[in-house]
Amino acid sequence: MDHHTGVWPVMLTPFTEDREIDWASLERLIDWYIASGVHGLFANCQSSEMFFLSDAESEKLTRFVVDYVDGRVPVVASGHTGNAPSHQAEQLAAQAACGVDSVIMISNRLASQDESDEIFLERLAALTEKVPASVGIGVYECPYPYKRLLSDAAVSFAAKSGRFTFLKDTCCNIETLTRRAKLVEGSQLHIANANAQTLLASLKVGCHGYSGVMANFHPALYVWLTENWQSEPEKAEILGNYLSVAAMTESMDYPLCAKDFQKAIGNFTSMECRTRPLGGYFQNHFSSTVSQMIALGETLASQLELDIPAAAFDPAGKIAAQ
Repeated sequence: MDHHTGVWPVMLTPFTEDREIDWASLERLIDWYIASGVHGLFANCQSSEMFFLSDAESEKLTRFVVDYVDGRVPVVASGHTGNAPSHQAEQLAAQAACGVDSVIMISNRLASQDESDEIFLERLAALTEKVPASVGIGVYECPYPYKRLLSDAAVSFAAKSGRFTFLKDTCCNIETLTRRAKLVEGSQLHIANANAQTLLASLKVGCHGYSGVMANFHPALYVWLTENWQSEPEKAEILGNYLSVAAMTESMDYPLCAKDFQKAIGNFTSMECRTRPLGGYFQNHFSSTVSQMIALGETLASQLELDIPAAAFDPAGKIAAQ
């Protein structure tokens, strides 16, 4: 597949019980993603709890991921959390120095909710000039602290600039995705849809892949879909329907539900988050629901005779043993 297409998981950051980064668990997570066949990794994003990392931690995290991946797949990273433009430029330069393929701007960092698209475009152009020319640039329509979707003018600017490679799209709207696919056609800007419900339809209209939270549960199913939807359309429709429903898991106290799953399969030693307390997660029986969702996906893959890596669902056999 072409560069910047396919499945790009939004990486989790495992923490110890003391909420320090758990580097050994992170190694296992990276190996599991790659064993599942992913095409790239999005490090230091919202799922990585980047707004709760210091700048020093942020840089160390991205450098660790790049070094451990060691060229097996490309890595993009953000860490773009600052408010002042000068601070933002420093953060992106630091991420670029880690050896990433592209640095990812966060759209809501460039303008407040009540500021115009003209202001947004001015700041986007200015920050683009400050990103080292040695790396590509991406944009992520991160929903925290508020979601700022790109205008058609912003998408066109990015496509025509020659600098942008990656758009993590969170519009969740097939009409918008269709329009954006036309705007980026023929450029090096690739659209990675974060929304499972519109994913298959977006691939059909010219979008390029998936970069969403559910790649922390069953990335191999998304890999199969992005690689085979044209050659096996009937199976793709069935799988797409399952993935749409399964993606409702995100509402079950994410990223706790993803960390619980990663602990269940032996990758993480702790569910600790900096973004939210463990609190009511188990009281709501979310853990059993997640394991049932995974089991159903494994059964479906078997019934459809999908070519899925053996390590994709439960590499250590821990869920089955429970």
